[in-house]
Amino acid sequence: MSDAPATPVQLVPGNSLITKTPEEGRMLAIKMARLIIKVTQPDAAVRERLRPIYAEDAGMLIAIGQTVATEFATIAAANNYWK
Repeated sequence: MSDAPATPVQLVPGNSLITKTPEEGRMLAIKMARLIIKVTQPDAAVRERLRPIYAEDAGMLIAIGQTVATEFATIAAANNYWK
């Protein structure tokens, strides 16, 4: 393991939840959900090894969808999409 400090992951890309369209908001939600996984498991090799496991597990895929939905709800509120 390296003693060099890890580069911090920016959990809110561009430091803003504001998007031009709901579609951009949805894409931001997906990106943010992926960043959560990266922060939770920073080892890329481990993430790659686990990918086939969750790709075949319906419960895990549903959980991923729920994470994206939660992120999108936050973005939608920030952008006042539900006005």
